[in-house]
Amino acid sequence: MLDMNSTFMFGEDRFSTEEDFSSYYRSIGGHKLADDINQIIRSLYQYLEQRYSDANYRDNFPSVVDALNHILPEPIPKDEVDKIVSTFSYHELGYIPVEYISALHELRDQFILSAVIDIWSPKTLWLETFRDTGILDFFSVISFSSDIGSVKPSEKPFKAIVKALSLDNSEILVVGDSPERDLTGASNAGLDCVLVGGKTDNRAIREYKNLIQFSKNIINGGI
Repeated sequence: MLDMNSTFMFGEDRFSTEEDFSSYYRSIGGHKLADDINQIIRSLYQYLEQRYSDANYRDNFPSVVDALNHILPEPIPKDEVDKIVSTFSYHELGYIPVEYISALHELRDQFILSAVIDIWSPKTLWLETFRDTGILDFFSVISFSSDIGSVKPSEKPFKAIVKALSLDNSEILVVGDSPERDLTGASNAGLDCVLVGGKTDNRAIREYKNLIQFSKNIINGGI
C-alpha cells in the first residue's frame, strides 16, 4: 500500500508566495484580474492547510469547493468555480519521474499494489497523470482523500483498502515518506510501515532512501 506525494510523485503543492496562479487560470479561459485570482488561490490553500493539521477535520476534511464557498463573500457562477478548482488542482499536482515509474512497474510484477493518497482537489488530474504515465492499472485499489473526506493519519482509508483487497493485515505493507501521516495512519490501522525519503522513526520496520532503493531490496527478497 503506497503513499504518493514524496513517495513516487514529486514537485507537488506549488503554492509559494512567488507563484503566479493567474497564468494557468487565464490559459483555461479565466477572466479575473491576476491579483484577484492569486489572492483566492492563496486563501484557499491557507484555509485547507490550517484544517489539514487539525485533528478535528481528520474525518470530515472540506473539499476545495467547500473551502471556496467559505472564503468568498458571495456565490460565483459554476463555470468560474470549475476554473478556480482546476487552477488549484494544477498547482497541487506533481510529476512522476521515469525511474519511479520503473520501480512501480517492478513492484507491480511481484506484488498487489494499492495506494492511499491525500489530495485536496478532485482526483481528475491525478487519474489523467496515472493514465498518461502508464501506471493507472498498476493499482488494484486507490483511495483518494478528496473522495472520502478522510485524511491521514485517519485509519479509515487504510482499513477501507484492506477490506477491498480481502487480505489480512499481516499480508499488507504500507510504504510512505511521512511518520506523522503514513506511519501513524498505518499503525492506527494495525499495519506495518516502511519509511522512504530519509525520515526515521522507531515504529517503522525499515527505512530507505527512496522507493527505488526499497523496490530493489524487496524484489531481491529483503524488506
